[in-house]
Amino acid sequence: MSTYRERANRRTARGNVLRALATRERRSHLSAPRVPTVGIDIGGTKVMAGVVDADGTILERVRTETPDKSKSPKVVEDTIAELVLDLSDRHDVHAVGIGAAGWVDADRSRVLFAPHLAWRNEPLRDSLATRLAVPIMVDNDANTAAWGEWRFGAGRGAEHLVMITLGTGIGGAILEGGRVKRGAFGVAGEFGHMQVVPGGHRCPCGNRGCWEQYSSGNALVREARELAAADSPVAQHILDRVGHQIGDITGPLISELARAGDPMCVELLEDVGRWLGVGIANLAAALDPARFVIGGGVSEADELLIAPARDAFRRQLTGRGYRPEATVVRAELGADAGMVGAADLARLVARRFRRANRRRAERVHRTGFELRLPPRGRAAG
Repeated sequence: MSTYRERANRRTARGNVLRALATRERRSHLSAPRVPTVGIDIGGTKVMAGVVDADGTILERVRTETPDKSKSPKVVEDTIAELVLDLSDRHDVHAVGIGAAGWVDADRSRVLFAPHLAWRNEPLRDSLATRLAVPIMVDNDANTAAWGEWRFGAGRGAEHLVMITLGTGIGGAILEGGRVKRGAFGVAGEFGHMQVVPGGHRCPCGNRGCWEQYSSGNALVREARELAAADSPVAQHILDRVGHQIGDITGPLISELARAGDPMCVELLEDVGRWLGVGIANLAAALDPARFVIGGGVSEADELLIAPARDAFRRQLTGRGYRPEATVVRAELGADAGMVGAADLARLVARRFRRANRRRAERVHRTGFELRLPPRGRAAG
C-alpha cells in the first residue's frame, strides 16, 4: 500500500506533466505565425464567418442563413466557400477553422453526424481543401467555443476546464492541461444526453430523460408554452405579449421578461438553472475540473440562470464541504466563442503549412525540382 508521501509525489508529478503540456500548447501558439485566419461557426440556423487575428480580435465578420437541412451537403459547403472567398477579397487569409454542430471524427476531417444538417460521414475538410487555397481545420463547435474561452475569455488560466453550451440543446467540451479532450472517436462532450431522469421526457436522440430535456432553450420554451396552453394565470403576461400566439413564445422573450421581473419567467429560468446545477455536479464527480464555463444563447440570462445553477451545484456536489469546489462562470465571448476558437486552432495548421511551403522552396532551390506536398488541411495535433 502506497504511503501518503508517495501519493503526494505522484500528484505533484502529474501536475507537473499537465503544466508542461499547457505550457507547450501556449508556446506553440506564441510561436505560431501572427497571421489572420478565418473562423466559421455552423449552426442549425446560421453560418457565421470572421477574420480573427492572433490576439482573438475579430477584424471582420459575415453571416448568412444555414441552407435548409433537406438540401445536399454540397449546398452548405458552397455557402462556406463563398463566405471564405468573400473575406479573402479583403484579408490575407492563411487558414480556415470550422466549428460544426455535430460529431467530428478523431482526425478532425469528417462530420460523422449533424442533427440539423444533412451531413452523414461527410469529408468536409478534404472537400473544402480542394476548393480553397488554404489549409482547413474541422472540429465540433463546442470544442472550438471552449478553446476560444480558454484562450481569450472566461477560461483563461484554468488548467482543467469544462464548458457547457446551452442553446436549443446542450453541448460541451473538456480541456485538460491546455488540450481539448476529444475521446477515442472524437465525440466526447455530449453531456446533453446524459440520463438524469429515468423514463423522463422523450429526447430527439431516441432516449428518455436526457439532461437537455430539462436544462436547455427547448426545455425553457416547452415549459412556458405548456403553461400558456393551459391558460395558467401566471402566463397571462407572456400571453398578452405575444397576442395569445403561443408559438411566438421564445427563449429570448422569456429571458427578456425575466429581466423585467415577470415572476413566471424568473421561475422558469430558476428551474433550468437548478437542472444545470444537477448536471454539472455529476460532471464534477466524473471529471473534477477547476472551472465550469457556461455559454450558449440561454446563458444570456446571466445570473438569473447562473445563480440557481451554483446553488444546486453546491447542494448536489459529492463530498461537499470536504473537497475543493469548481467555480461556475458565464462565458465572456458570447456567440463569437466558436468562431474565435476555430480561427485560433487554425493558426496551428497555418504554421505547419507555412513550414511545408518553406521546405518545398528550399528543395526547389537546392535541386531545381518541385516535389508534391501531402494533401492540405491536416488538422493540428
